[in-house]
Order: sequence, then C-alpha cells, then structure tokens
Amino acid sequence: MSTRRSRFSLAAALALAACTAKSDQQTFPEADRPVATIVGDSFSTEDARDRMDEFNRVVELAGVKPGMWVADVGAGEGYYAVRLSPVVGRRGRVLAEDIVPEVKERLADRIQRENLENVAVSLGRPDNPGLPRGSLDRVFLVHMYHEVGSPYAFLWHLRESLKPGGRIIVVDASRPTQRHGTPPDLLRCEFAAVGLDLRLIRPVSGQNYLAAFEASRPRPEPAQIKPCRVQ
Repeated sequence: MSTRRSRFSLAAALALAACTAKSDQQTFPEADRPVATIVGDSFSTEDARDRMDEFNRVVELAGVKPGMWVADVGAGEGYYAVRLSPVVGRRGRVLAEDIVPEVKERLADRIQRENLENVAVSLGRPDNPGLPRGSLDRVFLVHMYHEVGSPYAFLWHLRESLKPGGRIIVVDASRPTQRHGTPPDLLRCEFAAVGLDLRLIRPVSGQNYLAAFEASRPRPEPAQIKPCRVQ
C-alpha cells in the first residue's frame, strides 16, 4: 500500500469515527473522584524525559512492534507520537489525538514539519477520543488519565478502537487524581467497570507506573455501569 493511499485511508477512518462520535447520545455515570485540571500541553521538557529514558521503557513494556497501528490520546506537543513513528515504521500508523483545537493545530504543524508520513492528527472530545473502530493494536494514555472528567464514557468509547488482543496502555503516577496521578486500585476499578481488565502493571520511574488493559469481557450498556467509589 502506498504512503499516499495509507494516509488517505487513515484520514477517512478518523473522519468516520468523528461523525459517529457526534451522533452518540448515551448517558453515563459520573466519576466519584476529583478531576485534575489540564495544566498545559507539555508534561515535562522533552530533554528531561529523554534523560529518564521513559519512552524506551514504556514502549518495551507495551510491546510495540513494527507494522502496528497505535494511538497517542492527549498527545499534547507530540512527545510520544513523534517517537512512535519510527518504532512502528512505514507499515505502521500513529494517530495523535488531542481535545484542544490550538494544541491539535500546533501538533499537526510539527508532524508536517518533521515529515512524519505515518502520523495523522485528530481532534477528539473530552468524553470520546473518536478513534476508528477496531483499528488499533495499542492506545497510549500518558500522564493524562487523571484529567479525564467522564472516565466511563471515555473508556466505553475508547475500548471499541482496539483490535482483538489490542491493549490500552496507561502511564500515570501513584498518587491522588487531584495531585495529577491515579491510584492503581482506582484505575483498575474504573477500567473494569467497562469490561477492560488489567493484564500488566510495572513501575516506570519514581512514582510513575505503566498499566496495560485488554477488552476481555463484553462492553456493558451505559446504564449498567457501576461507578467506583473513592474511599
């Protein structure tokens, strides 16, 4: 498949997913926990993150391989998206999503400037990233899950983007959500509420950990979702 045709197909899939997201009118339970404010589109400087070797550690634990289709949700300035591009290679694809239009446009400019032909950029919603259904091997949520204000709606939609055996990869800190982290037990509970089960959890650096989830059970109807209670 040519690069031009691949990019067109990816753009068409994202456009279709966006149309589907706009038509969704489901009602979901609210989160019983604080939601961290979005403090910016950069978690840390890229040089500092490179010195910590965070990316290589995460990609190794996530099992990313050439040819995979992956997504970076809440991509911000694109730290993960641009580094995932050479890892998945010419046969792979990277979808970089953000919910802030200005951030999305700056990221699109960066992708074009760096000539990353296997990366597409899209605009999602806070409760639905709008990714193509059944298309992704890995979906990365890096230092952003604690900012998701409607976790059950967000995860309910997000899980449908996975291929069979695909995984959602969360990188977060083991501290309360209001302090820009997510306690692992809370994370496990919220994912389980929509039929996503923990397959792996490992330390990354300091308080940071990686958790991998798979859709191993049927997706419940929104009215059947039982929200987790913060103790």
